[in-house]
Amino acid sequence: MKQPDLQIVVDQIADEMAQQSERGVVADYIPTLASVSPSHFGMTIIDHDGNCYMSGDADVAFSIQSISKVFSLTMALGFVGDGLWSRVGREPSGSAFNSIVQLEWEQGIPRNPFINAGAIVVADILLGRYEPREILGEFLRFMHTVTGDDTITIDEAVAKSENETGFRNRALANYMRAYGNIENTVERNLGVYFHLCSLSMSCHQLASAGRYLMCGGRRAPGTSDTIISQQRAKRILALMMMCGHYDGSGEFAYRVGLPGKSGVGGGILAIAPGIASIAVWFPGLNSQGNSQLGSNALERLVELTGWSVFRTDQ
Repeated sequence: MKQPDLQIVVDQIADEMAQQSERGVVADYIPTLASVSPSHFGMTIIDHDGNCYMSGDADVAFSIQSISKVFSLTMALGFVGDGLWSRVGREPSGSAFNSIVQLEWEQGIPRNPFINAGAIVVADILLGRYEPREILGEFLRFMHTVTGDDTITIDEAVAKSENETGFRNRALANYMRAYGNIENTVERNLGVYFHLCSLSMSCHQLASAGRYLMCGGRRAPGTSDTIISQQRAKRILALMMMCGHYDGSGEFAYRVGLPGKSGVGGGILAIAPGIASIAVWFPGLNSQGNSQLGSNALERLVELTGWSVFRTDQ
């Protein structure tokens, strides 16, 4: 399939999304996110060679929320390796991102690291190495390294807002602590978890952050600057494909066919392995908590480029 002009593609997609009537609703259960204008739309593609194509609000920072779970998982695997999987599963949940139902059946072991319960355990693993302020500093340094951008910050207002309203997350953490799968105090654990979720990035920065997954674990192609091993990058991408959109993961794989991770701030990071890292942002969410137009935009992107991992015309 002949490669189209990607700047024309992202501009066309932005124009098409502006015309769509189904626009979802913003995440109003987090007060600071409820105030975000639903009119925003941004998209960035960074290809294998580092060329960048942007449209709309691609340079506007937003709260990436659960997309940060990709990066905290990468760090935690670097700390404890595959021992992490004794505390977190690798299976799709089929349930909402903040569901507590499966934890009782599975004795406090969350289904995967991308639902809230799984990411809370990942935060607990990170706390096994550092004090809260230290781990947040390490996390920011990691993000600065993978993006080459040291302006990326954690939005303290969003973290405070989540802390004040995070009753379900406290229930999840307490339930897992009762089973011995949370080792730190719940407040200490969630203080880190809420701050990790409050990372603020633009589509441009987020697409830059995904390049190490696109490049098989290297920060850029053709270099020896390795962030993680190729095998680990492959496995994180597999988890993104199976679990990255909660109970909408199967639908996203069916429609888009790329590993992706969404967040209730309206962002989605998608990876076309060996080809491109893509970030899209639209704050209106569908019923599964995934960006309504962000999902549509990525579906349109693979139609125009043929980038799905399931393509059969190669």
